[in-house]
Amino acid sequence: MLIEPDGRITGLLSGGCLERDLREHATAILASGVARTVTYDMRADNYLLFGTGAGCDGCVGILLERALPDSRVAGAITTAATLSRAGIKTAMVMIHEGPAEHRGTRLWRAAEHELAAPPLALACASAIEAGSPEEVRWVDTSGAHAAWIQPVLPLPAMLICGAGPDAEPLAAIFRSLHFPVTVVDHRPAYANPANFPGADVVPGTAASLAARIDLRRFFAAVIMSHHFASDVAYLRALTATDLDYIGVLGPAARRARLLAELGGDAAALEARVRGPVGLDIGAVTPEAIALAIGADIYAAAAGRDRRTIMRSQDVHDPIKPATLHEQALT
Repeated sequence: MLIEPDGRITGLLSGGCLERDLREHATAILASGVARTVTYDMRADNYLLFGTGAGCDGCVGILLERALPDSRVAGAITTAATLSRAGIKTAMVMIHEGPAEHRGTRLWRAAEHELAAPPLALACASAIEAGSPEEVRWVDTSGAHAAWIQPVLPLPAMLICGAGPDAEPLAAIFRSLHFPVTVVDHRPAYANPANFPGADVVPGTAASLAARIDLRRFFAAVIMSHHFASDVAYLRALTATDLDYIGVLGPAARRARLLAELGGDAAALEARVRGPVGLDIGAVTPEAIALAIGADIYAAAAGRDRRTIMRSQDVHDPIKPATLHEQALT
């Protein structure tokens, strides 16, 4: 979360419970330039009587640090964003415990070895590989340290094959998540960039898809041209890719017909083609159908499958803590 000198906030940490108090702490951090961690322990019964009165029954520690334009943290954020857009994985390392001169955020890349503590470098590599944050603790000659490691991975790129009216809300959902979106269609009247703000719109036939676009960079493709022959051509173009998610509109019988048209090429796709595409939320309108498809793809990108999602509606599993690495240097 970014807190500006005039109190404006970009992002949220608590949904509004802690932000007002954090503004007050931020004023002191901006003046002193010394990073520190603020802890809110809301597990006590009497916490509603004072402080923020959030009553969230949890405990959170928040690292506050000054981010001047030429500061290390500002450079780390800018570089991480640039590398993410270029498809390069990095990690943000937030040292929140330890000597004051060591606290703060820095960037770590596998190609660099600027982080001297071996436990920290190992944890960064592990977090990037797993795609999930981790905490690491270590001890060296300057004392005890703790850091939170947040991997910054490339956003999953989305390919929408078909630019009809029902593709517009789907592209809008992906763009609201800042996912890179490419829309393709063989019909000039539909392949209109004005209908897909922020997306790349590529006109051309389905048969020439692989020649016009690098299909290797996409995580998911949704085939929704409503034209059977074109959908077959789109699927055929995707047989040589390793896309994790390929969705097709229509009932299961249509999916079976599409795969049958591919003949021997179907074997390379069958396990990855999802049809009907999207979560079964009772969607009827184009906007609701886009929500169902977007939610399913988001879950797939996050490593969640439909069975897990449906089970979590009935069973309230406790949140698993982040992997904790505790090592000591001698």
